[in-house]
Order: sequence, then structure tokens, then C-alpha cells
Amino acid sequence: MDTKTANRVSTVTIIMNLALSVLKFVVGFAAHSQALISDAVHSASDVVSTIAVIFGINLASKKSDDEHQYGHERIESVFSIILAMMLFATGVGIGISAARTIINGGEIAVPGRLALGAAFVSIVVKEWMYHYTKRAAKKIKSSAMLADAWHHRSDALSSVGSLIGIGGALLGYPIFEPAASIVICVFIVKAAYDIFMQAVNCLVDRACDTGEVEALRNVILDVKGVRSIDVLRTRKFGSKIYVDVEISEDGNLSLYKAHKIAEQVHDRVEAAFPDVKHCMIHVNPVNNEIS
Repeated sequence: MDTKTANRVSTVTIIMNLALSVLKFVVGFAAHSQALISDAVHSASDVVSTIAVIFGINLASKKSDDEHQYGHERIESVFSIILAMMLFATGVGIGISAARTIINGGEIAVPGRLALGAAFVSIVVKEWMYHYTKRAAKKIKSSAMLADAWHHRSDALSSVGSLIGIGGALLGYPIFEPAASIVICVFIVKAAYDIFMQAVNCLVDRACDTGEVEALRNVILDVKGVRSIDVLRTRKFGSKIYVDVEISEDGNLSLYKAHKIAEQVHDRVEAAFPDVKHCMIHVNPVNNEIS
């Protein structure tokens, strides 16, 4: 995994989150906006999640050792689950707070117009951070970084709630903020669920999807000497894939030639699919009785 890219992106987002937190705290107090102050706390919490991402990715990128002979890629999935739970808690927290405000008939104090500008700046910056982190996550195939990208998106959505609430309060409709927050809660919880399930699938050896398996099958059958594929199994291992294949070859071939064909299958699979960390080939003879 490209840890340099992950560390660079994470460092940029940490710095920007800290700057946004300070901006929203200062403007929130100056403009008497409780919504903006709460939003500032949310941005500050994103710093913690990003630090966790850096830690998880660097651990997952460690080379195999005697105690972990298959590598450490699954550690990233563990951190993805932790981040998904944090994201879920954030969404539920926003939803509960909004529901209480509506049920209890709580009112939002009318803030200053400066708070409206700060909320808008937060939306623009956090949405940029979401796309910036998401692009990097897809490039290096990091589930933990993708989860962190959704943390940035949740903060942008939280800022949308703040913007609507502040704008509604200025127009005399303070109920706008809690109503928008409940909608935002649904989007955040859905994102947390998707990230959680993706990470769990990597931990329980889920197979690749049908399209990937069919592509693998085509590459293997294209190797000269392969009569058929008897067994083809795949399993996700963190961000990597393990492949186990049983192929049929002419039983009259010498051991050397049979091994050479199997070696070609192995090399072509790993060349065609960079995410394949290991490919195990077993050869079955055709038209040859084994005594």
C-alpha cells in the first residue's frame, strides 16, 4: 500500500480540520451560534479519526513476519470498523439532538450573520476534503481512508444543518436546523453501515464478485496447456486478494512441463490483477491414471 500518499493526504486533512475547528469556535462564540460551536467540536473529532487512519494504514502495510506470515492487511479492516462505529455514533448523536429539540420545542438563539459565512466556508472546505480523501482512498485501495473520507462528508452535512439552522433562525424559523439534521442523520448512518459491511466482508474471507472471478477464469484459460479449471476460489484479505486454483493438464506431460504451465498461470494472474497478493496453483492430470 502507498503509505506516503496516505500520510500526505491525512496530514493535509488534519491541518485543515484544526484550522476549521478554530475558525468555527471563534466565530461561534462571537456570533452566539450554538450550532456552529457544536459543528466545531465535530471538526475537531475528525482529527482523531484521521490519526487513527494513519496508524491503521501504517500497521497494515508492515511486511510479513514470523507471527503474521500472511501479512497485516486485515488490521486496516479493523480500523475501518472502528471508524464506521464512530461515524454511526456521530450520525445518531446528530439525530437524537435534533429529535429532542423538535419534541421539547427548544428554540435556537438568533445568531449573527458572521456565523452564516463560517458555516458556508466549512461546507465548501469539508466537501473538498471528502473528494480529496476519497480519490486517494480509491487510488491506494484503502478502506480505512475511505471511511475517513465519509467522516469529512458527515462534517460537511453537519455544516449544511448549521447553515440551514442559522439561516432559518435569521428568517424566524429555527425549526429548520433540527429538521435538516434528522435527514443528515439518515445519510451518515447509511454511510457507516456500508463501510462497516465492507470491512466485515474483508475479515470473513468473502469471495470476489462475479465479474472479477470471470476475468480471472479467462486469464487462466488463456494459458496454453490449461485444459480446464476444476476449482477456482477467491477470498478478500483486507485490501488484497488470495486465489486458489486447480487446473487440468495433459497427464502425459513431464513434471517439469506441468510445473512450467502452472508457473505461467501464476505469473499471468498476478500480472493481470495487482490486488492479488498470492495465487496457489494445483495441477490435476487428464487421461492419466494415478496408481
